[in-house]
Amino acid sequence: MASASYHISNLLEKMTSSDKDFRFMATNDLMTELQKDSIKLDDDSERKVVKMILKLLEDKNGEVQNLAVKCLGPLVSKVKEYQVETIVDTLCTNMLSDKEQLRDISSIGLKTVIGELPPCIAAISRQAGHRIGEYLEKIIPLVVKFCNVDDDELREYCIQAFESFVRRCPKEVYPHVSTIINICLKYLTYDPNYNYDDEDEDENAMDISTSSGSDDEYSDDDDMSWKVRRAAAKCLDAVVSTRHEMLPEFYKTVSPALIARFKEREENVKADVFHAYLSLLKQTRPVQSWLCDPDAMEQGETPLTMLQSQVPNIVKALHKQMKEKSVKTRQCCFNMLTELVNVLPGALTQHVPVLVPGIIFSLNDKSSSSNLKIDALSCLYVILCNHSPQVFHPHVQALVPPVVACVGDPFYKITSEALLVTQQLVKVIRPLDQPSSFDATPYIKDLFTCTIKRLKAADIDQEVKERAISCMGQIICSLGDSLGADLPSTLQIFLERLKNEITRLTTVKAMTLIAGSPLKIDLRPILGEGVPILASFLRKNQRALKLGTLSALDILIKNYSDSLTAAMIDAVLDELPPLISESDMHVSQMAISFLTTLAKVYPSSLSKISGSILNELIGLVRSPLLQGGALSAMLEFFQALVVTGTNNLGYMDLLRMLTGPVYSQSTALTHKQSYYSIAKCVAALTRACPKEGPAVVGQFIQDVKNSRSTDSIRLLALLSLGEVGHHIDLSGQIELKSVILEAFSSPSEEVKSAASYALGSISVGNLPEYLPFVLQEITSQPKRQYLLLHSLKEIISSASVVGLKPYVENIWALLLKHCECAEEGTRNVVAECLGKLTLIDPETLLPRLKGYLASGSSYARSSVVTAVKFTISDHPQPIDPLLKNCIGDFLKTLEDPDLNVRRVALVTFNSAAHNKPSLIRDLLDTVLPHLYNETKVRKELIREVEMGPFKHTVDDGLDIRKAAFECMYTLLDSCLDRLDIFEFLNHVEDGLKDHYDIKMLTFLMLVRLSTLCPSAVLQRLDRLVEPLRATCTTKVKANSVKQEFEKQDELKRSAMRAVAALLTIPEAEKSPLMSEFQSQISSNPELAAIFESIQKDSSSTNLESMDTS
Repeated sequence: MASASYHISNLLEKMTSSDKDFRFMATNDLMTELQKDSIKLDDDSERKVVKMILKLLEDKNGEVQNLAVKCLGPLVSKVKEYQVETIVDTLCTNMLSDKEQLRDISSIGLKTVIGELPPCIAAISRQAGHRIGEYLEKIIPLVVKFCNVDDDELREYCIQAFESFVRRCPKEVYPHVSTIINICLKYLTYDPNYNYDDEDEDENAMDISTSSGSDDEYSDDDDMSWKVRRAAAKCLDAVVSTRHEMLPEFYKTVSPALIARFKEREENVKADVFHAYLSLLKQTRPVQSWLCDPDAMEQGETPLTMLQSQVPNIVKALHKQMKEKSVKTRQCCFNMLTELVNVLPGALTQHVPVLVPGIIFSLNDKSSSSNLKIDALSCLYVILCNHSPQVFHPHVQALVPPVVACVGDPFYKITSEALLVTQQLVKVIRPLDQPSSFDATPYIKDLFTCTIKRLKAADIDQEVKERAISCMGQIICSLGDSLGADLPSTLQIFLERLKNEITRLTTVKAMTLIAGSPLKIDLRPILGEGVPILASFLRKNQRALKLGTLSALDILIKNYSDSLTAAMIDAVLDELPPLISESDMHVSQMAISFLTTLAKVYPSSLSKISGSILNELIGLVRSPLLQGGALSAMLEFFQALVVTGTNNLGYMDLLRMLTGPVYSQSTALTHKQSYYSIAKCVAALTRACPKEGPAVVGQFIQDVKNSRSTDSIRLLALLSLGEVGHHIDLSGQIELKSVILEAFSSPSEEVKSAASYALGSISVGNLPEYLPFVLQEITSQPKRQYLLLHSLKEIISSASVVGLKPYVENIWALLLKHCECAEEGTRNVVAECLGKLTLIDPETLLPRLKGYLASGSSYARSSVVTAVKFTISDHPQPIDPLLKNCIGDFLKTLEDPDLNVRRVALVTFNSAAHNKPSLIRDLLDTVLPHLYNETKVRKELIREVEMGPFKHTVDDGLDIRKAAFECMYTLLDSCLDRLDIFEFLNHVEDGLKDHYDIKMLTFLMLVRLSTLCPSAVLQRLDRLVEPLRATCTTKVKANSVKQEFEKQDELKRSAMRAVAALLTIPEAEKSPLMSEFQSQISSNPELAAIFESIQKDSSSTNLESMDTS
């Protein structure tokens, strides 16, 4: 270091020599030194060198001057920023000098410096990435200035620098984005040497200095302006891809500008313009979920409505391009149309007439590449799928020949795409789900012939085989009545394909389609051989095949029961028992639905099920996992079965099978859920056989009364009474009320809760009889209040709105009396009742709820805020617009002095963010500071409790912190575009050092963040790695309890998952802390083992997700 500065000071001395040769040699040597990568100047040397070089610009000798100018290039990249400012300032001042030579040499110097800077900055930004962020404030104004210098290469570098900033430093570049957009929009159209016919472009750019004299022999090769346009398009692409929150703004400014540039004459630039527009469309796509649904009460223009209004301009611009010679351009057009239709289905309804010829042109054009044809076909497919059939009827005649030709193409990928299009075309020419006057007859022969040829071929690609089967399935389903003698022979081919392991699943799906056709296709020729083959598939260890086969059999039984023999059906029934089990509820559900269909259309076959099938079904009813769709299927089956009158499967037989174990106490049912399922089945049977009802209900009442009954019998009897009473009016049973109320005093908690459920459920069956009774009991029985309120909750949740309307005021008044109850359990039930009641008459009740926010009781305030949570659901409701207007008032309780009120406010906010983000999106600016405030650990909430000889710390703030972090996690999914991700990360960082539960939550957040906003996470990587490392290297005290060890293990695994996710970010390994941590993991056998298993898990789930697509 010292020797370098010594050497340089030597050279500087020689530069002051009066001998021009000395000066020249010394400057030349300095130039050589500056070009070395290893040179490092201290501040003092820097200052001296800069001063000397600037002085030499005014040297009397021209050669020395020229050398000094050349030195500026390497010098600029070696000195600190303020020195560069000195150089630039001096040069600018010199350019105003009255000496012509100094002006000239300084302008060359300035060009050298400026030419050096942007590539430097772009390169530094690409290499240093996010670390350059803090200097952007100073850099950007410089780069903006350089854009105005008339030098195309320099402009290209400047715009590339912008692109790099946008991608690498999202936070710091934020204030400058609009400046960058404006510069890009200006240079997107910068084409000074070409006159577009329809508009004057940048005129003044023609005045290029003519002193060079090369103007007359100007050729297109000298024109570098295309590089500037390309850089501008790429930079816009970067802006559009990274600034999701500016979408509405982009549709106002960037979208029209890009559309206007589709006519770009330079092919490479045009591809980038298209790509930028594609990025804009892709950004518009993910937010659809809350933009399209009617509850998204976002006022004004949404990005989608703005895009819709620009579709005519897009089509107009693309229409011209679709017949260009350039293959690349046409491919861009198809990609664009495909993405447009995916974002806005139906958008091209008005424009199909102008687009179809363009698509056909590429399909027929001899010069089209294979990829272009594939793109054209897949574009046509997407358009056909997303518009109504009538739109295409005028164009079928033009579309069929080129598509048929593509089905016959020798290249399998073209054939495969064309078969998809053919399948869709068949749906278009004869839509089965709507009346259509279009005559499909002239096209049937061509479509059938080209498809059958592919269907028969054995030596073709697997995908073509599958698509030929699906396409032919669609042809038979939609046009089978016009195929005449071709039909039976084609069905025989299907039978062959069914026997082949590779094609069987696709064939099963095609046969399901055909069997469900409204044309009632004659399948008799293949059923005899086909059904036993289908039955054998139920044994195969391929889940998709089992499910597909059950669907196929179900529709065959429904539509072809007269063609099926008992032997065929027995073959299927033999395979069913293993399919009915709790290990796969979806397969079980399909199997039960099949049995239900069988009971309805082929009841005579049911005598076969009384053995193993029925045992499996009864076993499944007792499984705690039976719920949702499978449970509904089971209830429907019992109802269908009991009315068939099959021997030994009558009402009482089935009732005994279901309830037997509880009464005989031979097998104890371990799960409470089983009792609920059995009771639902009992009620389903009773509804199907109303004559049997009264006797059974009487028996259940006796069972509850009987002092010898076990708790299990009482539990089942009460639940069954509740389920039956929900649908059948039981007010004729005189003793019922007193029997249930007596059960409220049972020593068993489960019996008490069953009694409360039963009372609520029975009330739904006859509100005028039971609801006033329940309300009166709540008032007169303070001891049983909690159970009675649960009954009331059941009534409000299940009864019809019309039935409840007359009682709303009474219920409301009663609930208000209890919303200040000190018992939290009671308050929660009251809150749920208030919320669900509000849904019945929101106009009146929501303002009332809001009024109670001013209550002096913190209990009342917390009840009201919790009530709001129960008014929010994930589907549109009449209350939504009203709620949107006032949810802000309820969320003001985030500033409530009472800790518990603030906690329930967070829970309610979380529910809104999860189920209906549109309610809170616009409030985030005010809510987030309070939310983040609750993530902090509060010393004053931590207290010491003495437990015998031990002291134990209790953190009363933990629950509210947990609630706050849960909200943060939810916001990542629903409102990412409204978050300042860097501020968000600050709090994630704090959470990584918090309590066990919160650590677990923040580790999950890191995994999400790594995929959602990798560049932001990368900027913070070092600060995030440290706490993760601390977690992974923590040792549990040797004498700790087993739970402590398990907890620590779980924490380590979870932290490792976060590390694995962070490592998926490109460049994450470049962080020194991260790579150090990685080597620490690999050197520690325990951590290395955990890490390896996690990576295995993640790679296997990736494979699965690919597989299902």
